[in-house]
Amino acid sequence: MPEVVDHVAVARLYGEPLFALPNDLYIPPDALEVFLEAFEGPLDLLLYLIRKQNFNILDIPMAAVTRQYLSYVDEIRTRNLELAAEYLLMAAMLIEIKSRMLLPPRKVAEGEEAEDPRAELVRRLLEYEQMKLASMRLGELPQYGRDFLKAQVYIEQSLQPRFADVQLQELQAAWQDILRRARLVQHHRISREELSVREHMSIILRTLQGRRFVEFESLFEPGRGVPVLVVTFVALLELAKENLIEVTQAEAFAPIYVRLAYTPS
Repeated sequence: MPEVVDHVAVARLYGEPLFALPNDLYIPPDALEVFLEAFEGPLDLLLYLIRKQNFNILDIPMAAVTRQYLSYVDEIRTRNLELAAEYLLMAAMLIEIKSRMLLPPRKVAEGEEAEDPRAELVRRLLEYEQMKLASMRLGELPQYGRDFLKAQVYIEQSLQPRFADVQLQELQAAWQDILRRARLVQHHRISREELSVREHMSIILRTLQGRRFVEFESLFEPGRGVPVLVVTFVALLELAKENLIEVTQAEAFAPIYVRLAYTPS
């Protein structure tokens, strides 16, 4: 290693730092190429020559433009013949337009204007310029992956069984079945009984305590009469509304089950 302190290597040769260029270094003439302008095709080059010199695109001076265009084509022919083929086709079109302009115009009917040989070229140039400006405006818009990224958040959650929700119609059918069974065993004894929804909510919670699932129908006592059944059902709805219990069902028309919505410690 050379005795050099705080110097930056200009290159690496076979993995070793090189701090100075050799005196006998030979660089071939074609080793480096500098491109001042890059064009996407013949129309792009032609439009560049017209706009750079502030020519009127509706009245193109074909002699000057063709001369400048051919000088550029001669330059790229020496480096990339495959690329020059497309430009040569446009060069032939420019020479044809120039030669047609030197000829006397064709006779046309009275009141009609003679056809301009440059009309088709002007139309193509204007369409290309419109598309180029539109693509530039689209390129200025924010793009995903270039100007912004989509935020992604991963949250680890433990997998828990997801039971199907009970439809309202099925819950109503189960309730009507309980009422129908209650009418079969109802008594005609008239008595006054004060019923508390909160008390029956506590009874339901105690019944579900320590049990994984309880069948919906087993929470009701048809022998105690319709008023008790109504209060019990209202208590059940209140507990479900407060998310203290879950009413589940394995599939459609399957038995309905009730369980606590939390796991006691």
